[in-house]
Amino acid sequence: MTHGFSQEITDPKVTEVWEPEPKVVTPGTNGSAPSDAIVLFDGKDLSNWLDKDNKAAQWLVKDGAMTAVKGKGDIKTKQTFGDIQLHIEWRTPAKVEGEGQGRGNSGIFLQERYELQVLDSYKNRTYSNGQAGSIYKQTPPLVNASKGPGEWQVYDVIFIAPKYNDDGSLKSAGRITVFHNGVLIQNNTEIQGTTEYIGKPKVVAHGKASIKLQDHNNPTSFRNIWVREL
Repeated sequence: MTHGFSQEITDPKVTEVWEPEPKVVTPGTNGSAPSDAIVLFDGKDLSNWLDKDNKAAQWLVKDGAMTAVKGKGDIKTKQTFGDIQLHIEWRTPAKVEGEGQGRGNSGIFLQERYELQVLDSYKNRTYSNGQAGSIYKQTPPLVNASKGPGEWQVYDVIFIAPKYNDDGSLKSAGRITVFHNGVLIQNNTEIQGTTEYIGKPKVVAHGKASIKLQDHNNPTSFRNIWVREL
């Protein structure tokens, strides 16, 4: 008769796992891309980006950065993605104009639907679920880690895309973890659905999609953008 006791393990080799062996990835330095990353913007051109009409992106490229041009519209990656690690650096204008949502406003849309807010939130009060680092109109950041206007800032993001059943119903919600300038601001946050300006989030089944950067009529800049597919 057994009593559910397992035999004591005395050999340490029994619990060693040798296969599969993790592949070697060479890390980047100072935020540069690791060896297995897909570089989406290296400061030279917008060859990996399209406008909303799937034509060549028309933002300004200068001094190693791309800057939103008022009226040129949002831009998106040619390549589509599911689960990713994303590194992106951004800068709001050094010259402060406007207040609240009018200061350095842009956004990073994961899969073109889920906005991680970009905004000058340095001594600039707005609604908490609309400030920099928020999942727009859903979840405020844990803290405000913003640098001042004109300073380069960094988002490091882990995005797990929502999954859907064959009938289109939600199987598992999307989740996002974000470090802002090295500070944790979103900790495995559930994405409730699309980030809407008006109304509640919507849950609509979809597959892989682009990363979209928003033209919100402010000359917000981006540089050093890369992803690792997870």
